[in-house]
Amino acid sequence: MEQTRGRFTGPPLTPRTAVIWSVLRAELDRRGDEELTVLDVGGGTGGFAVPLAHAGHRVTVVDASPDALAALTRRAADAGVGDRVHAVQGDGDALAGLVEPASVDLVLCHAVLEVVDDPAPVVASLATALRPGGAASVLVAGRAAAVLGRAMNGHLTAAATLAADPCGSTGSRDTLRRRYDADTAAALLRAAGLAVEEIHGVRVLADLLPAAVADGQPAALLELERALAAQPPYRDLAAQLHLFARRPAGPSDRSVRPPA
Repeated sequence: MEQTRGRFTGPPLTPRTAVIWSVLRAELDRRGDEELTVLDVGGGTGGFAVPLAHAGHRVTVVDASPDALAALTRRAADAGVGDRVHAVQGDGDALAGLVEPASVDLVLCHAVLEVVDDPAPVVASLATALRPGGAASVLVAGRAAAVLGRAMNGHLTAAATLAADPCGSTGSRDTLRRRYDADTAAALLRAAGLAVEEIHGVRVLADLLPAAVADGQPAALLELERALAAQPPYRDLAAQLHLFARRPAGPSDRSVRPPA
């Protein structure tokens, strides 16, 4: 893994991370040798934070789990980037009080918006944290994949409930509060003043294939995932949707504040 700023190589790619890292790599390459300030909301044990710190950037990870943050601290220290990774206990719902406005170049918010009480103020806080021209990497659970998965496993009532529910949930026993399609996820980011630049599907096929196929042909699966990620309708059937957005820059830029 590259440990100095410049062209970013990142960790080995897998079907679960290849598309995300490809988008992030392009953004880091675009920024050249600049040291970025990165905010990873819900970053857990540092699967993204530590490689970004390896590349010479400074990363703050906000996560509600003290155990995850302890593991993150150990992982960063073992990787020799402990001075570049800062752990903060908190959750997405309280982000506005944890991060200074216009202080961040890149925000990661992966698998967070489907579990918070209200995603709109969280996204507004992400937008507020970004400097003008800064970018946001947002990963959310896909509704269509969840509907198909339940139907394929014989849970037709649950599939119908999830498809009809405005939030894409099966109810109080669902592990997620909501799921998204590309349009609803993009609308959420745009409402906070972010310009959506790219939308990709993550795990388009990986969760549908028998383990023998996925494990037996990892390179072929990786290439197929990357080939289908940006192509509707395949993109929209992915287990997760990755949106890459930017806070517009310009002389008239104004901070986007979370609603009261």
